Amino acid sequence: MATKKARIISVVNEKGGVGKTVTVINLAAGLSLRDKDVLVVDMDPQLNATKGLGFSPSKDGPSVYDVIKLEVPVPAQSVVVHTPWEHLDLLPSHTDLSGIEIELANVAGRENRLKEALAPLADVYDFVLLDTPPSLSLLTVNVLAFAREVLIPCQTHPYAYSAMDELLETIAIIKEDINPDISIMGVVATFFDRRTRVSNRILESLKTDKRLVGKLLNTVIRINTTIAESADHGKPVVFFRRSSTGTADYLALTDEILG
Repeated sequence: MATKKARIISVVNEKGGVGKTVTVINLAAGLSLRDKDVLVVDMDPQLNATKGLGFSPSKDGPSVYDVIKLEVPVPAQSVVVHTPWEHLDLLPSHTDLSGIEIELANVAGRENRLKEALAPLADVYDFVLLDTPPSLSLLTVNVLAFAREVLIPCQTHPYAYSAMDELLETIAIIKEDINPDISIMGVVATFFDRRTRVSNRILESLKTDKRLVGKLLNTVIRINTTIAESADHGKPVVFFRRSSTGTADYLALTDEILG
């Protein structure tokens, strides 16, 4: 494989249920359909991105935990697995990740464990997409220390919109203290339902938010039951049902990010 220069994108939101993991796996799938070599890194101990790409890790199977753990970490290349879809690879998660904060509590440079471990993979892929836990933890800090771009999914709901304050502050602190190369690539509205007044109001708030000038993406991810159905089958929606609105929206997001 020729040497590449990966775009390293973290998909982050400290609030759960905003479509973060769905965005990771479907953007990855869309990019793979555009002949881009993509690695998904599942940094959430709940394993949702891992399961969403059709994997049920064995109790003792290697995972991203083995890559960043304190005792004898293993090379990331040896943990990467190929998904059933061309151009799309996965660095799976494990429930053991939930204890990494305690394990690395007194380790110098703990915020850069992931960055150092995955550095060799940045020359192998066109895109590295990182899924994060729905909380500000050491895992999220590790992702933001490694990433160069941040994609923020924001559910068109008042709670999700109000939670943006803390997230934007977190990213600003990381940029100042840990990773000066990181920037917000975009905010994408998710779970949009044009039939409801609240969904339309929050989308309008995103459009007029002065903090997000030039950051709100044109693509809107509409509410779509097929997306949840595809996750239940361990497939990105773009491979599960090509005719769905979920597929149309995520391919539009793919092309906007490529463009």
